[in-house]
Amino acid sequence: MSHEQINQHLSNWTERESTAEAMIPLIGRLYRKNNVVTSVYGRAIINQSVIDIIRAHRFVRQVEDSELSVHDTLPILQAMDKLDLGRAHVDIGKLAVKFKDEGGDLTEFLKREIGPVVGQYAAQSEEDAHNDTKDVVLYGFGRIGRLLARILIEKAGGGNNLRLRAIVVRQGGAENDLEKRASLLRRDSVHGPFDGTITVDEKESALIANGNYIKVIYSDGPDKVDYTEYGINNAIVIDNTGKWRDEAGLGLHLKSKGVSRVILTAPGKGDIKNIVYGINNDWITDDDKILSAASCTTNAITPVLKAIEDEYGIEDGHVETVHSYTNDQNLIDNYHKGSRRGRSAALNMVITETGAAKAVAKALPVLKGKLTGNAIRVPTPNVSMAILNLNLKKDVDVEGVNDYLRDMALHSELQKQIDFVNSPEVVSTDFVGSRHAGIVDAQATIASGKRLILYVWYDNEFGYSAQVVRVVNQMAGVNYPIFPKRARD
Repeated sequence: MSHEQINQHLSNWTERESTAEAMIPLIGRLYRKNNVVTSVYGRAIINQSVIDIIRAHRFVRQVEDSELSVHDTLPILQAMDKLDLGRAHVDIGKLAVKFKDEGGDLTEFLKREIGPVVGQYAAQSEEDAHNDTKDVVLYGFGRIGRLLARILIEKAGGGNNLRLRAIVVRQGGAENDLEKRASLLRRDSVHGPFDGTITVDEKESALIANGNYIKVIYSDGPDKVDYTEYGINNAIVIDNTGKWRDEAGLGLHLKSKGVSRVILTAPGKGDIKNIVYGINNDWITDDDKILSAASCTTNAITPVLKAIEDEYGIEDGHVETVHSYTNDQNLIDNYHKGSRRGRSAALNMVITETGAAKAVAKALPVLKGKLTGNAIRVPTPNVSMAILNLNLKKDVDVEGVNDYLRDMALHSELQKQIDFVNSPEVVSTDFVGSRHAGIVDAQATIASGKRLILYVWYDNEFGYSAQVVRVVNQMAGVNYPIFPKRARD
């Protein structure tokens, strides 16, 4: 290779960096002014670095026949910036690929593809924007609670959205309790540092995270807080403790002033609706005061199972979950009321039970009685895998089912729930931070006749938290239309 050709590679890279840099102010303005969340093939690009934006474009090689360049998407952003858009999720990567196929006038193309939100921007005063937000309270501040806080704080930047107003915890006993909790939000051994700044207000018992003022309330019970004292009204309480899982227990939250609805981040018991967003969120009504977001595993497998059921039909099957250890297990051998869970989580694979397979039927009744399930806890801190061993009603082959699931991940109504990866080198840590409920590993798919085995990765912390926020958005009436509806006909 000549010296000139070598230099050309670097020149091409710096040109891509420059183009990505030009995209950042457009992405930010669309988000903060218009409440438009932009992405590239499902990878959100708001608040991302130049390298992250280029990497999101690079991902397209795995799922399309050609590469996608920042040179293709910059014109899309520039044109969108002039259209006075209303609130929406817009995948500029899919739009760019479709526009390359169709050609023509870019502005007219966008008016066809995202027409319902063109010209729908309505400027609001700061007071009106505040009135359009929905107060959210996190009851409990463990693994899921802190990740929910991160997502809610991140998404507050666009306004007219969910607003995290308070965190309720028990008094930890330490003099610097508030600082300790702030530190756990600021630093995370799995998910890395908080993306922003956090200030502790000891006097007012509050955290200020990226400008969001979050009151920290100490309480011994869900019915012992008067939220209106802190200016919080008609709030949605997200209960992350798992302590109360039936209507009687969760109903205690509704006895506190300022609370209008409650959602549980665990499987609910009794008649509580277990909601898997993308599957049965249309079951949510204004009359529902208490809901459950089911479990991380149920959220991971139900969308993929629905896709397979719709296309091939499922006779029966078994779900084996290879799950990262959780805080419920012991770090070293010690007494535990559960079988095997008393043994060291960091040293052992531990067979345990899971109700996820049966819980699928609560969101997808057509599969009632068709699935069995078990779980193996393994010595990793995050990211799990579900192995779906299914007997189908139709014959299937590897290429056909992978093509179908790829299309579902990219172009269906389940595109926020199902992701798709086609690399022979991926491992569990590659999926830390994934906001999809589950990721189909195409290289691991096995099919023969009516027998199908799928491997589905999922970030059992972050992916699940993203699903919870989607449910809360719907409960709050904060709805984002998604464009394009389909990148292919």
